[in-house]
Amino acid sequence: MQTTAGTHEYDDIQAARDGDCEALQRVLAYSRQNLRRYAEYHCVVNDVEDAVQESLILVSRRITDLRVIEAFASWLFRIVKRECNRLKRGMRLLTGEAVSEDLLACVRFEPTELRQDVIAALQALPPHYREIILLRDLEGLSIDELAARLRIQPQAAKSRLHRARLLAREYLSA
Repeated sequence: MQTTAGTHEYDDIQAARDGDCEALQRVLAYSRQNLRRYAEYHCVVNDVEDAVQESLILVSRRITDLRVIEAFASWLFRIVKRECNRLKRGMRLLTGEAVSEDLLACVRFEPTELRQDVIAALQALPPHYREIILLRDLEGLSIDELAARLRIQPQAAKSRLHRARLLAREYLSA
């Protein structure tokens, strides 16, 4: 959907939110092309159609969660980008990188998609960066406690934590 969406498109979105199946079908139909175009920039070529299909299924299930109709387009694009990232992570898992149980136990976010994104971001970090984030943000250690635990200077602990957070943010924004 383009930003210059007509009122009939907004009416369809509202009707779909209210449970009108025909309006939902129309919304999904005119959203498909834009989702596909967006997915082509964010997905591996072979994953584009899968990402679009999964996104449309998710939209059909969660459209009642949409709070502001005007935010529909950005909501769609966030969903398809998350799907593209999920499919990329799936390829990494197939190549042998499994999610470790200690990361699953530490991260308790809702909704599930956010939890998966945070787990993937932590897992993508080198071990020394992952460790410092877990110690600081999940165990709540101070900088001095981090430094003592890791046997490094407090300034080095601050620097390592800063770099770890930057890498995690970079991963999550991709």
